[in-house]
Amino acid sequence: MSRTPTTARRLFDRFEPVHALTYFAPESRQAFDELGFRGYWMGYFGGRAAPLGTVGADVVAALFYNFAPGHVARALPDAWEHAGPAAALRARESAAVAALRRCGVTDDDAVRTAADLLGKAAAAAPLDGRALYAANRALPWPDEPVARLWHAATLLREHRGDTHVAVLVAHGVGGRESNVLHAAADRVPKDFIVRSRQYDDAEWSSCSQRLAAMGLLDDGGALTDSGRAFKQHLEDTTDAMSLSAFDALSDRELELLFATLTPITRAVIAGGDVPAATPMGLRRDDLDDDRAHLD
Repeated sequence: MSRTPTTARRLFDRFEPVHALTYFAPESRQAFDELGFRGYWMGYFGGRAAPLGTVGADVVAALFYNFAPGHVARALPDAWEHAGPAAALRARESAAVAALRRCGVTDDDAVRTAADLLGKAAAAAPLDGRALYAANRALPWPDEPVARLWHAATLLREHRGDTHVAVLVAHGVGGRESNVLHAAADRVPKDFIVRSRQYDDAEWSSCSQRLAAMGLLDDGGALTDSGRAFKQHLEDTTDAMSLSAFDALSDRELELLFATLTPITRAVIAGGDVPAATPMGLRRDDLDDDRAHLD
């Protein structure tokens, strides 16, 4: 049997919602509020950055890549005055588990199998150059199956995110430009990106002009033919470089992972917290198929 970069993309569409529930579930907002974090973004930046320790805004802006440094600086390092990284990690995991359980993800055999297989892959994925993945991999593994599933999904999504950042850097696309390119490719609505990544008109225009100078956007901000080919190349390269994260799994195990993880993802989506439009550009049109389709 053979694996293709499409395999990595289809797996991303399955494990990312298990992790992404963290950012949208009311359990998470409540948990960070109880720590004393002020507002959604202090919880987001503090919770996601907690594996790195008490880092400041510049480190997080560099690693998260597509956020404005000023946006991050309004949350960090102030968050650590309210609660340290260890407390943020506990709150994040417990809230994620509570949200997954509310969606119907329980300690049954399928969840245990998916957690074990996803964890096997996540623990053995390539480490080089992947700082956020490495920081999360250094954390203790949870014992409880739903928590293990969430932790494994977290490792793999940060692994893919680190990979995507490396691809963007190698091709000369800055973090702020990458959001504009993503919106132009209809991967996520522009108004969603403008709100969630905090652009004003001047910055959006400046990023668009830089992409136009690269031949990727036309004067109206739409993708050129070269822009469409370039965006697809970025996604294809990310998929190809992410496929090695599953080298630890045999073909039989990969088939079993698809079969057990896909229904879990359907349950998370059905819970209604993860919106259809997210900055991650998740696709749902394939979630009725729980086969790996290895040739």
